[in-house]
Amino acid sequence: MLRAAGVGLGDEVVVPAFGNVEVAEAVAMAGALPVFADIDPVTYCLDASAVEAVVTPRTAAVVVVHRFGRLADIARLHGVGQRHGLLVLEQGESEAPYDEIARRRERAAYLDAKLRGVRTPDDGDGHTYQQYVVRVPGNGRPDRDAFARAVRARGVEARVPVKTPVHRLPEFRRCVSLPETERAADETLALPVHAALTKRDMQRIVSACNALGGLLQPAF
Repeated sequence: MLRAAGVGLGDEVVVPAFGNVEVAEAVAMAGALPVFADIDPVTYCLDASAVEAVVTPRTAAVVVVHRFGRLADIARLHGVGQRHGLLVLEQGESEAPYDEIARRRERAAYLDAKLRGVRTPDDGDGHTYQQYVVRVPGNGRPDRDAFARAVRARGVEARVPVKTPVHRLPEFRRCVSLPETERAADETLALPVHAALTKRDMQRIVSACNALGGLLQPAF
């Protein structure tokens, strides 16, 4: 899509650093330079104000990635595109059948009501819960990683959704200030919420998480 729109050598394309490296790689393959903007801490998608702050005369496009079943604020992002004459492209997530989404929402609602010691996700704007992503409070990554190990030891599948932001990878390393991206990378943890989970599975997840009290000391 970037090439078809004439984006290429000498152009800049604004992309998120929180998420898949494939987006930045696609920009580079088109001959353009990926420029990283910070995310909204609720949706984990590009923040419109952060995008506008990194726009330069060389900026040609913005690639918006919808994340974890939450939609970016696409109206505001299109507004930025219109003000600056930028192409705004969207990368969505795979769509699930309505009944599966409904079951995921039921399980998410159960976790929202029962979990203690973690920050549960905001359920606004038609969240489809492709992933149920909580925040583990504390001192950042050591606490989150220790929490993840502890719940896995109790039989709960928990994984870090974004281990390393793209701007920290060797091939795309940039000295940029992305505080919300860094915080999300250090604190987020995806808990199971898929439609096949039973009531007993859900109770195990809640029991494992709540037994830890949420805040762990850093692992040494």
